Amino acid sequence: MASTTTSILNSVFLFMIIFLGSTLADFNNEFDITWGDGRGKVINRDLLTLSLDKASGSGFESRNEYLFGKIDMQLKLVPGNSAGTVTAYYLSSKGSNWDEIDFEFLGNLSGDPYILHTNVFSQGKGNREQQFYLWFDPTADFHTYSILWNPQRIIFSVDGTPIREFKNAESIGVPFPKDRPMRIHSSLWNADDWATRGGLVKTDWSQAPFTASYRNFKADACVVASGKSSCSGSAASSSGNQAWLSEELDITKQERLRWVQKNYMIYNYCSDSKRFSQGFPPECQMA
Repeated sequence: MASTTTSILNSVFLFMIIFLGSTLADFNNEFDITWGDGRGKVINRDLLTLSLDKASGSGFESRNEYLFGKIDMQLKLVPGNSAGTVTAYYLSSKGSNWDEIDFEFLGNLSGDPYILHTNVFSQGKGNREQQFYLWFDPTADFHTYSILWNPQRIIFSVDGTPIREFKNAESIGVPFPKDRPMRIHSSLWNADDWATRGGLVKTDWSQAPFTASYRNFKADACVVASGKSSCSGSAASSSGNQAWLSEELDITKQERLRWVQKNYMIYNYCSDSKRFSQGFPPECQMA
């Protein structure tokens, strides 16, 4: 009897391994390396790396376009002296009136913290920057960076902790990204004219190549193909749980958001009175 039970448990365990393994994203199916002349690589289907040297950086984009979703990616950033480099991970649509939701990681000298730069563009207009230090070393291990994008709000999170919420403020005349499908993009590039201390610290090319790594991509999202969304009609009923379409911050996550913004936020456009001497943007009333 004991051996039978052990056999059953082993079979269940093996099934779980196979099942869980099958849910990991295959980067070859999900993304295309779009530039970099071989500096972007997919390794064993579940790891992607981007590299930067003096000749070029590199980048990739998703094959799918999304209109709303909950998107996770684990990143391990460029270690050591990363000054002058920028690792960008963002959603973006096409055209002159594009929408965009940005994570940008600004490198720094060894021992100095990365700056996490966030922005939201709607109808081609951005200038909604918030910047943060992180409460861990983002180069020592992989960490999960998430974007929740639904018709009511955009929430940026790190390892499940929200760091920023951008609410839909169309009621007071602020455009919100809700009509244009976006692809996921990421790039590693040289921006030493501005990225580190306003361009005072330049990239040390003796440290090249610089490499950022990606794994465990997950998208619970509305995929748009040929003008149709997977979240509409019969496709929606077969695509599973879409609770994220109306998700908002509960009390615990609101407290975590306040903790991050109190202790780790280093720039907020809604507090920059010199920049907005004629009055803050209207959405700042909702912050």
